[in-house]
Amino acid sequence: MSDSTMEQNGDDYKLIFEKEGVYLHTNAKRSNQDTSIPGFIRIVERAGVPALEWSPLEDAGRSAPAVLYSKKDGEGGEEDTKFDPGYEPDWAVISTVKKDREHVPLRETGQWSFSLPLSELYSLRRARFSLGRNFLVLTSRGCHPLPPLHFHRGGSRELLRALSRYLVLDQSPVDGRLFLAYPQDPGALSQSFDKLHLFDDGGADLVSRFIHDPYATTFGGFSKVTNFFRDALRPPDSPLHSRDARNPSSAPQLDEEPGFELITCGVDLGPKPVVSRGSPLDEWEIFLDPEGRVKDPECVKELVFRGGIAPTLRKEVWKFLLGFYPWNSTQSQREEILRLKTDEYFRMKMQWKSVSEEQEMRNSLLRGYRSLIERDVNRTDRHNTFFSGNDNPGLALLHDVLMTYCMYNFDLGYVQGMSDLLSPLLFVTQNEVESFWCLTGFMEMVHHNFEESQEAMKQQLLQLSVLLKALDPELCDFLDSQDSGSLCFCFRWLLIWFKREFSFEDILILWEVMWTRLPCPNFHLLIACAILQSQRGELIGSDHDFNTILKHINELTMRLDLQSTLRGAEAIYLQLLQCKDLPLKVLEVLGAYAPSRSSSSDDDSPDLECGDTRPHPHQSQTGAASRDATP
Repeated sequence: MSDSTMEQNGDDYKLIFEKEGVYLHTNAKRSNQDTSIPGFIRIVERAGVPALEWSPLEDAGRSAPAVLYSKKDGEGGEEDTKFDPGYEPDWAVISTVKKDREHVPLRETGQWSFSLPLSELYSLRRARFSLGRNFLVLTSRGCHPLPPLHFHRGGSRELLRALSRYLVLDQSPVDGRLFLAYPQDPGALSQSFDKLHLFDDGGADLVSRFIHDPYATTFGGFSKVTNFFRDALRPPDSPLHSRDARNPSSAPQLDEEPGFELITCGVDLGPKPVVSRGSPLDEWEIFLDPEGRVKDPECVKELVFRGGIAPTLRKEVWKFLLGFYPWNSTQSQREEILRLKTDEYFRMKMQWKSVSEEQEMRNSLLRGYRSLIERDVNRTDRHNTFFSGNDNPGLALLHDVLMTYCMYNFDLGYVQGMSDLLSPLLFVTQNEVESFWCLTGFMEMVHHNFEESQEAMKQQLLQLSVLLKALDPELCDFLDSQDSGSLCFCFRWLLIWFKREFSFEDILILWEVMWTRLPCPNFHLLIACAILQSQRGELIGSDHDFNTILKHINELTMRLDLQSTLRGAEAIYLQLLQCKDLPLKVLEVLGAYAPSRSSSSDDDSPDLECGDTRPHPHQSQTGAASRDATP
């Protein structure tokens, strides 16, 4: 049955709206896999009382049909009806292994069915960064969230339009994704709801785009919610409506969600400096004192940032960069650290190795982690000889280290993408224990990327947008005009630090450069800016639309030159720092300005005109980035 808006009369019953293909994800386990249940979302009137209802396709309680997540290995062809596009991409940030959640009591016949009077609807949260589809989370006035509604076949916009017959949705002033429900005012939606473009979920087209370009559809089809949307849905007695009525000539407000529309005009950046790369760090003993301490860690980091590390020294220096050894440790202390870390590693390894099959059958979380790890290990860097072939010992080590990490950090466990981070570490160290502790150090830098809330990924994309708006307003305007202003195609870049974009050999250099945290902790965002700026001529100069932009970015994989990218990123950093009128939001991203406690209230404002700037302090950390010549 397709979606429909209708009025179907019965004695006490009137069907207003109905949409098929709306799923509930139950987190129940069947054959070690999560399940989702397809069903209908409806707006009905019972005895004149409107309600929102969901029921499975076959409302038969626990026998309701389920769709199991499974891998779609084929290229092209017809869509696999058992494939869930939201949780299967190679780089997915949300693990399908989740702790059980409590749901609100269900009021209808099936186990998962629910019915909520619209008068009891308190809020609606939209998902900006859903994995391949839109979903909505509804909360009742008792502050109980209902199960999220996943729109696998589109239709979320139509549902909201149907709800507009009964409700006004007012954007929360503290959370741009949250909308509060109020009784309907007939004049509130005088402009067409279709113009809001809250969701751009073109049904099967969304699924098709996900299959062919998974990370392109990570976030929903919108990049911002404009003041027009807020004005259309804000109750007429709200403060902003009152202000506009008193002062019709007042300037329209920008998007209130932090990170968007931060810079409203161009910034005179001046010329981009010429940057040179150096030679790899190829001497080590000269940096050690007689007892083995590293005499000048900052000098070592500067040399690594400038030129990387020679392959013969890479293993030793990585262990310092990733925190396995303290920089001020002596040789004898490092020997003791290795002994203790080895014992600790194997104690954690024995925890999962000693779990019997019978025990594991009662531990769905561990069982799920093992299933994900086994699947991902078999498809991680198989082109590399260290991981190629069947029964490769490198694959066994990859598996064991990832399983042991689950014991080390059981709250996070294993999330798809972590195997990509481990494989270069294992390749370089050729050692199970050392690769594990290097992984823990790496994860200290990027663990927030893999958290289920995705707030850190959202923040990084907002920061990337801030930088790009300052660097290239024309490119930003073009991307916005093609519904690509959210920069969602950069998601994988930031998630696993460009692992899939450069060759394996280049990634070894790129990561060790970024591990120095020079010239600023957000250097990975400057690398993303350098890549985008290198493609501006191709993007703006061609007849690109949303799909072809994503296709072009996707095809950059393994075609980027690492050294020119690093030069470009460093040049961008120096270019921005030499600008005297740089907006504070840009300085914050660069780590060149820390707002004081007294000014935090002003700094919370998301809107920043380009004239609202302050001089930035001298940055001692930029010494490594400020030299044009090799060291």
